[in-house]
Amino acid sequence: MIFYFSGTGNSLYVAKKIAEENNEELISIASMLKKEESLYEYNLKPNEVIGFVYPIYAWAPPKQVLEFIEKLKFNNYNNTYVFTVATCGENIGNTIKVLNKALSKKQLELSSGFSIKMPNNYIIMGDVDNKEVEAEKLQEAESIIDNINKIVGNKTKGIFMINKGFMPSLLTGIVNPLFNKGAADPKKFCVSDNCNSCGVCEKVCNCNNIKVQGKPQWGSNCTQCLACIHLCPTGAIQYGKGTEKKGRYKNPKISLNEMMIK
Repeated sequence: MIFYFSGTGNSLYVAKKIAEENNEELISIASMLKKEESLYEYNLKPNEVIGFVYPIYAWAPPKQVLEFIEKLKFNNYNNTYVFTVATCGENIGNTIKVLNKALSKKQLELSSGFSIKMPNNYIIMGDVDNKEVEAEKLQEAESIIDNINKIVGNKTKGIFMINKGFMPSLLTGIVNPLFNKGAADPKKFCVSDNCNSCGVCEKVCNCNNIKVQGKPQWGSNCTQCLACIHLCPTGAIQYGKGTEKKGRYKNPKISLNEMMIK
């Protein structure tokens, strides 16, 4: 089974490709967390693998992914092959170390790990890639996904194809906690007169943090996945004034309906 978390479709696309190739079930972490259960229990089938696919937020997994793992229970776990794929703009810091620590608390062992560079979407800092760069990144990702499928299909252990970047301990150990503490602030989200109250932002919010009552209202639980900004059909949502002239992005091979948190 492949568990995924995705803001603009990059991680969903990767997870979907791996699930299809390996005949594994695809499970949305955000959809499961929306149920607000105290335990998420799964019965493993013979030869089934476990995968976690997610984007990098400030050089670590999204806090929702770690929260989900804390509540996981697998029945019939017996040296099951466990892998992870982190999608990123450039590098992932010590993400694998963070995830492995969370898994070890549940008596799970990470067998392999990968990182894949995908098109930029964090427009609070920087902008989306131009279409040429976007296409190049997506094309390069295809060959990496094909390689991951071979490794996962053969259940090859000890393969870690990742780009930690420069000073990963600093990025993950110091920058990420600061991001989780203050940077993921929903107070700066705002909406223009282009809003038609369609409710898409509420349906794609990974944190169940948006309620549309005429216009969208943000609660306090935000991970800055920016799904609301990027997937708004009218481009009405901004984060302060810094995103007004910046582009929007959705993985071209993932539909808006697939991004809905159900």
